Amino acid sequence: MFDVHTHFIPEDVLLWLRDNERTVQAVWEKKSPDKAEFLTVNHKWGFELKKQFYEEELYLEEQEKAGILHSLVSPVPQLFLYDLREEMTDDISAVYNAALAKWTKTHSQRLSGLGTIPLNSPEKACARLNEAMNLGLKGAIIGPGASEKLLSDDAFIPFWEEADRLKAIIFIHPLLSEDPRLRRKMLPNLIGVPWETTVCAADLLLSGITDRFPNVKIVLAHGGGFLPYQIGRLKKGCDMWPQAAASLTAPPVEYLRRFWFDTVLWNEKGIHFLKELVGEERLVQGSDYPFDLCEWPPPDISGKGAEALLDKNQNAIKKR
Repeated sequence: MFDVHTHFIPEDVLLWLRDNERTVQAVWEKKSPDKAEFLTVNHKWGFELKKQFYEEELYLEEQEKAGILHSLVSPVPQLFLYDLREEMTDDISAVYNAALAKWTKTHSQRLSGLGTIPLNSPEKACARLNEAMNLGLKGAIIGPGASEKLLSDDAFIPFWEEADRLKAIIFIHPLLSEDPRLRRKMLPNLIGVPWETTVCAADLLLSGITDRFPNVKIVLAHGGGFLPYQIGRLKKGCDMWPQAAASLTAPPVEYLRRFWFDTVLWNEKGIHFLKELVGEERLVQGSDYPFDLCEWPPPDISGKGAEALLDKNQNAIKKR
């Protein structure tokens, strides 16, 4: 079994946060005696800093208990830090990528990794993506945009060009929505997270990015948000309004099948619908471990999608 959506924070990154505590406004807070400290950076997106996030051996033990043969490990979105000075974002990216590359290389039969990049500076993002992949990482995890720009914006074209040249995996993981209407009942996470993915993915689909950069492997978190369920609406809109389909050379559903989708849906019927819509080669197992809303272990589906994404054969992994 694969897991392509899981997170880790190397010790070097936690040390970087301590060293830059005031600059990034990092706060460790004990909220409950039966829980670990909560980490909040720059007043946003606090989360419980469980030991599974940063203890290497514990993570590997839990991976083995869950029956997972190979995990694609990503940085946590709370540490993208796109809203800080680009020099700080670039600095933590360098530290994060080097540490994650070292760990995954040491356990290469069980782990692969994605880096983080300073998306708030597309020029620096290109350099860090290149460096990360030279270190052995498979690509990068990024947010749904930066500096109030969507990923189809011309400012990010150099980044897409570099990702295409490197044949990188680009895992799009949303940040919590700051829509003021969602400030209650955990709605930023429950609804805001898949909504951010929906907006980003629909924009990428309609922009024709996958035509321009066919070598990039784009993965959408949390089953692609709400987009797969509304693909019929996109088709109808493109049929009715030529301007909506101006960048497309095929129906919207064909573009939908050019992305990969994880299974973090907590709903068997939803996963079945997604598989029927995009095909099992585009559906990859994911857990979101070790966040609170993780599905651990991930659903036991075909590994064809993960094998195609990672260029790894599950049967070969089992024999090792």
